[in-house]
Amino acid sequence: MLKARKYEMFAKARRPKPPRGHEILAYPDHEPEAVFVLDPGEPPPFCVVPPSDDSLLDAYSNAVVRAVETVGPSVVRISPMMEDPRLQGVGSGFAVATGGLILTNSHVVQGAGRFVVITAEGRSVTARCVGDDPDTDLALLRLDQKLDLPVARLGDSKALRRGQLVIAIGAPLGFEATVTTGVVSAMGRSLRGERGRLIEDLIQTDAALNPGNSGGPLVASSGEVVGIATAVIAGYQGLCFAVASNTASFVIAELVAHGHVRRGSIGLVAQQAPIPPGLARATGVTQGYAVFVAQVDAGGPAARAGVREGDLLISAGGQPLTGLDDLLRALDHHSIDKPTAFVLIRQGKLMTVTITPRTRKRG
Repeated sequence: MLKARKYEMFAKARRPKPPRGHEILAYPDHEPEAVFVLDPGEPPPFCVVPPSDDSLLDAYSNAVVRAVETVGPSVVRISPMMEDPRLQGVGSGFAVATGGLILTNSHVVQGAGRFVVITAEGRSVTARCVGDDPDTDLALLRLDQKLDLPVARLGDSKALRRGQLVIAIGAPLGFEATVTTGVVSAMGRSLRGERGRLIEDLIQTDAALNPGNSGGPLVASSGEVVGIATAVIAGYQGLCFAVASNTASFVIAELVAHGHVRRGSIGLVAQQAPIPPGLARATGVTQGYAVFVAQVDAGGPAARAGVREGDLLISAGGQPLTGLDDLLRALDHHSIDKPTAFVLIRQGKLMTVTITPRTRKRG
């Protein structure tokens, strides 16, 4: 009896053991034909299903299509009425307010008094210049005929980030209703125009722009205009520029009220720049961006106050300067001949200087 029990224990020990951590499924002997059924329900929470290339492309396409359908009807082609046909050019623009107000570039309207405007529907009307501002390369036209064009909405250009999708709509080389896409490459650029005038607060993008795109809208995927196409650098690909919409909002209000933009000047060339986190902590500054001084005009108000190249302007008159549009507003006509306190960072330290803006020369 003991011997039989011993053999039984030996046989049991020699049987293969199931792997640990796995469940053993046993089926009754009278049901040898077991059928496995997979549950087609929702995948477990840890299962990540990557989107297909087709779905990503569809989302991209839909975003572009929606933006174009929103802003496209407000975009027009502009042709100056010149006495010499050889000087005939073409530009773009878009409706920014009811009553036939069209925003375009200053260099598009130079040398002409009247313009032919062709709408997205192909209707041809004439227009006159309400005012222009060469300092920002913006101009405002008003249609001679009563025509209710859809109005494009100006967005907040400060909300833009590098890498964000943008869409350019215009009439490059006279081909109206042309759409190109790209991304925001940089913000707060400064660039000298054809006449040597410095244009500030520009958006850099790689959306393809060509002669004729000038004055057309640069649109975010939300359908808001975030920039106005203004310049390309000939011979280089992917270096295109647009005036920021926040600057355009300020200029439009001045042009409607006065026909020109009244502003002060402190005599420097500047651009938007981020404040390094370590420098912000060391100085107690909480804003993320400031105005970087790239060049100071000798004998100008800023130079006389002691401002140097490389300084970071933090505020003016108690108002933060987080971009060139803030500096533009700080230097409105109320600032002329008025001593203003500018807070800046130099070599890791906060400083305050008093600058008295002068009238900015026109022309």
